[in-house]
Amino acid sequence: MTTDYIKYYDLENYVLTDVRDNFDRDGHLTAFDFFCIVIWKANRAKTKIAQRLLNYNPDLEQSVKYLTSKIFTATDDKQKLKVLIDDYKFRLPMSSAILSLLYPDNFTIYDVRVCDTLTNFKGLNNITNFENLWLGYKDYIDSVKKFEPQNLSLRDKDRFLWGKSFFEQLNNDLKNEFQK
Repeated sequence: MTTDYIKYYDLENYVLTDVRDNFDRDGHLTAFDFFCIVIWKANRAKTKIAQRLLNYNPDLEQSVKYLTSKIFTATDDKQKLKVLIDDYKFRLPMSSAILSLLYPDNFTIYDVRVCDTLTNFKGLNNITNFENLWLGYKDYIDSVKKFEPQNLSLRDKDRFLWGKSFFEQLNNDLKNEFQK
C-alpha cells in the first residue's frame, strides 16, 4: 500500500477530515494524528507536549490514547476542556486548538490574533482557576459566534478573525515600513 503523502501538505484539512473521522470512529486518537494537531497549532511545542504525555505513561501511543479517550468520553464541553487544562496541564491556546479541530461546532481556537480583533480577551490564557477560565472562554466563543459575517461556521469565523488580524497587522507594518 502506498502512502498518500500529499494529504499531509494541507495539515488543517487532514486534521479536519481524516483525524476527526478517526476520532469519531475510534473514540481516541493515535499519537500520529494527535501530533498532527499539535504541529498544526504550534510545531515548536511538540517536544514539550510529548514530554508531558510521557510523564503519564512511558508509552507515548498509550498516553495519547488514554488522554484522547478521556476527552471523547467527557460528559460535556466544559469537562473536555478540563481534561486538557486540569488533568494534563495544557495551556488554553493548545487545548482550544485540539478541541476546535475535534469538535469544530463547539470550540474555537484561543489565539492572540483573534484577541487583537475582539480586544477584550487578552490574558484569558493566564487565568489559573479553571471555573473562571471556563467562563471567560465561553464568553470568548460567544464573541466569535457573534462576529460578522453571520453566515460562517464557527471554524470559518475563527479563520476570518485570524485573517482580519493578519491583514491589518501587515498593512500597518507596511505603512510604518516595519519600524514600529
